Amino acid sequence: MLYDLMKKNRSYRRFDESFEVTSDLLYELVGIARITPSSVNWQPLRFALVNDRELNAKIFDNLSWAGLLKDWNGPSVGERPSAYVIILTDTTVAKNMKTDVGIVAQSIMLGAVEKGLGGCMIGSVNRENVYDILKIDRERYSIDLVLALGKPAETVKIVDLPDDGCTNYYRDENGVHYVPKRSVDDLIIR
Repeated sequence: MLYDLMKKNRSYRRFDESFEVTSDLLYELVGIARITPSSVNWQPLRFALVNDRELNAKIFDNLSWAGLLKDWNGPSVGERPSAYVIILTDTTVAKNMKTDVGIVAQSIMLGAVEKGLGGCMIGSVNRENVYDILKIDRERYSIDLVLALGKPAETVKIVDLPDDGCTNYYRDENGVHYVPKRSVDDLIIR
């Protein structure tokens, strides 16, 4: 069951923008984050939830998409995310909680996949603009990661790593997105 969720939990970059991700669903996903383990149980992560079309557009303009696809500037209008979860660290509680951020991001994404959604974890963010757009206190919070969420409108397939060892993802002429993965045998060193 977990294996199947993990296979569906790909980095989707094109969505059915008309599909609404409700505030209730975003709240439910933060509920998953709430029960996720935290280093020293400090629980320093906070979340800004965005599912308003106007704010979505402003957030979108401050994200970089699929750096390896040089001829693609990101999803077109109609293919953009329906919601965002911005993961922040409350620096009055703790600093540099990258491990917690990763664990929580994966937990939220798996929760989204279980609900029939997909998403993309985006670290390439114009943080200064996002602080201003959402009126977030930049002295107190660090913006760590943005999760773009929506109903996937693309096919993403896992494939074996090619003989040349290149891990770059790519798209074919039909827009199918391929993600090369190393074999289990290549991962185990002992």
